[in-house]
Amino acid sequence: MKHRIGRVEAEIQREVTDILLKRVRDPRVEGVTITGVDVTQDLAYCKIYYSILSDLASAAEKAQAGLDKATPLIRRELSHRLTTYKIPELSFHQDPSVRYGEHIDQLIRQLHVDGHEEG
Repeated sequence: MKHRIGRVEAEIQREVTDILLKRVRDPRVEGVTITGVDVTQDLAYCKIYYSILSDLASAAEKAQAGLDKATPLIRRELSHRLTTYKIPELSFHQDPSVRYGEHIDQLIRQLHVDGHEEG
């Protein structure tokens, strides 16, 4: 069963990315990258994780608002594209791993700079 869920998650990620590029016209979702998908075992709910290029909180809020507004369109498009018997309820969440990675990179750069100043 887990293998099937993994395939469904990959298919949803691929299709949502395509829908965002080709069907959603909202400028607030430009630059949004789908980074992951988690689907429950019963296919009832789907968490879609995304990242944006901007670090600004206002840009994140705008992207979330745009995705929330586009959710019914995305779900309707998925119902035409997926071959599953049930289309899950969608929810979008900003991917925390991207910010965490950027924070780690910043700390490493700071250590590198501090090391050169002492030497």
